[in-house]
Amino acid sequence: MNTTDPQIVLGTMDFGTRVEPDRAFAILDSFVAGGGVWLDTANCYSFWTDPDGVGGASERLIGAWLRARPGARDAARIATKVRQNPLVPHSWPKSAEGLSARAVHAGVEESLERLGVDHIDLLWAHAEDRTVPLEETVGAFGELVAKGLALRVGAANHAAWRVERARSLAREQRVEPWTALQLRHSLVQPRPLTPVAEAGHRMLAAEDLDLARSDGLAVWSYSALMWGSYVRADKPLPQTYDHVGTVQVLAVLADVAAELSATRNQVVLAWLMRQGIDPIVGVSSVEQIEEALAAHRVRLSDEHLARFDEAR
Repeated sequence: MNTTDPQIVLGTMDFGTRVEPDRAFAILDSFVAGGGVWLDTANCYSFWTDPDGVGGASERLIGAWLRARPGARDAARIATKVRQNPLVPHSWPKSAEGLSARAVHAGVEESLERLGVDHIDLLWAHAEDRTVPLEETVGAFGELVAKGLALRVGAANHAAWRVERARSLAREQRVEPWTALQLRHSLVQPRPLTPVAEAGHRMLAAEDLDLARSDGLAVWSYSALMWGSYVRADKPLPQTYDHVGTVQVLAVLADVAAELSATRNQVVLAWLMRQGIDPIVGVSSVEQIEEALAAHRVRLSDEHLARFDEAR
């Protein structure tokens, strides 16, 4: 896996839709002031919430924040994604843009315009598109890096074997390969072999970590805090998490949080970072991002990790 220290990534999916501009600006300000660096967005965020039925609201809000905060671009790094934005309003997945070379270039051009920047620090392929030859997608991402429009590229919600094949194709084409993975992962796990209800989500598997550690790839995890389910009784875990392992893990989580005088969310984030994973945290208040950033100060011992492993 990558050698840099893991860090909290600010997920901005709901900015400009569920999280209004003033509150989003305050969260962004607090994140950067607290030492946060990476902002995670996508060109499709959040088409399912936006009355217009297309994405772009999150990127537009980040762009407005950057214009209002001289110097913020130097402090923040921007990660965005292409693949899922509907080309026809309210028509997803039927009109999702895909990963053809034309779609990738057009998507990035529009993202740069909305963000008001001249490059993206990390560009993700948001999900697989098996209707397009992988060679074509890899070449398009490599061309964007060669042009300086993207500094790094990565794959979200991709099977490990597809990532490895893409990296091999990049070597053949002599272009920049994917060097980062983004998948869903948290302390609790769904029952084995049961699909998750959320469309397009792909769970982190042992083979993904194996590939990352072998090849020095960064790993980002989304839904790290399970939409508040660790701390909110009104947000129960999905049915697929209803098994004895979850009960045991949550009991250990409560004990460890009490021992360390930390919140359960902070312990979950610390557990992810101990494994070299960068957790993406979506928040709707300044207090929530301050709590998340403070997870860096939570020190989990090997004994703590062993207790979690035994419970899972």
